[in-house]
Amino acid sequence: MFKEFKEFAMRGNVVDLAVGIIIGGAFGTIVSSLVNDILMPPIGMITGGLDFKNLNIPLQADPAVAINYGVFINAVINFVIVAFALFMVIRGMNKLQRKQEAAPAPAPTTKECPECMMTIPINAKRCGHCAVVLK
Repeated sequence: MFKEFKEFAMRGNVVDLAVGIIIGGAFGTIVSSLVNDILMPPIGMITGGLDFKNLNIPLQADPAVAINYGVFINAVINFVIVAFALFMVIRGMNKLQRKQEAAPAPAPTTKECPECMMTIPINAKRCGHCAVVLK
């Protein structure tokens, strides 16, 4: 059973997935910092010192019980930034893939002799195998 688990855990796809999740988590932290520490302060300044984190609708006299729609606004901004970053990465990958697919096939350098069906150079005037004169 341990051997089977080791084979499963060491498959390329599982390791790639684990690396992707770890990098994604780190990227999410960077994006959260970008939104909270760089983008939101100027937006708050433009909106008259408004801090989105503090926007809420209290449901009771206790301020701890509230609908925190400001935190939701921050989460939406985080999502938009992550989605845009992924869009740009995938767009770049698709562009590279299209370039590879659009590359023209190299011109043929050989052809077949119509008499003996052997491969001969494209510019040959006579077949080197059967000596037939080519047109």
